[in-house]
Amino acid sequence: MVNLSEPTILLKDSLLGKIIAIANQKGGVGKTTTAINISASLSAAEKKILLIDSDPQGNATSGMGIERNGVNTLYSLFTGDGDIKNLKLKTDLSYLEVIPANIDLIGAEIELVGKDGRESILRDGLREIKHEYEFIIIDCPPSLGLLTVNALTAADSVLIPVQCEYYAMEGLTYLLNTINLIQKSLNPSLEIEGILLTMHDIRNNISNQVVSEIKSHFGRKVFNTIIYRNVTLSEAPSHGKPVLLYDINSRGAQNYLDLAKEVIRNAKAGVR
Repeated sequence: MVNLSEPTILLKDSLLGKIIAIANQKGGVGKTTTAINISASLSAAEKKILLIDSDPQGNATSGMGIERNGVNTLYSLFTGDGDIKNLKLKTDLSYLEVIPANIDLIGAEIELVGKDGRESILRDGLREIKHEYEFIIIDCPPSLGLLTVNALTAADSVLIPVQCEYYAMEGLTYLLNTINLIQKSLNPSLEIEGILLTMHDIRNNISNQVVSEIKSHFGRKVFNTIIYRNVTLSEAPSHGKPVLLYDINSRGAQNYLDLAKEVIRNAKAGVR
């Protein structure tokens, strides 16, 4: 077991059930990689974690080694056909459970059009179980549709992965506008957990410029931890494992373990 549970970063009981949505409407920025690996790294610190796959692609599900077909998924919650307590599946990590997703979830957005309270279905469902976990991580789809709105309405905070590329700031602006709308209309207590710089290549001038620009613009809202480009991060999902179970000595595994420490410290301190 990885030891992240130093006395200085133990959670207060009042922070049980903190819900963190991982969102960015741009695809390929590392949302699912972050959802899988921050969940695994927090569970390695013996924190009870629930990972919710809210993306119809189901990559967080398969990336944890769970078969996407033949299981009850988040779709059942949205359609009212399943109790959220019965959707949770165990993983290879003792402290980590997953609510899976598959392509059926696409239908939820269509079927819920016109339904009262459709934006708060996930929030209402999580009220039953959030006390069982120290952190609940929601992997959002690469869009700002109803599934992402549900996640942001349910969440206490949103973690925003931003790829270190030329158009990073443009995509970030759209998401921040959406978060502002959610705060005004559906979830006034929603906070920014932090902006996470991903896929950083220190040999690339543009990548370095993006890091400098985002840190300059957003200051303390940017995580100290940076996720560097690392081949093991892209290899691990094909083996159905988070990177710390695939190669704990890799740079990618160490980056996410550092991020987990930072998330725990921030939760204890009540910052962000």
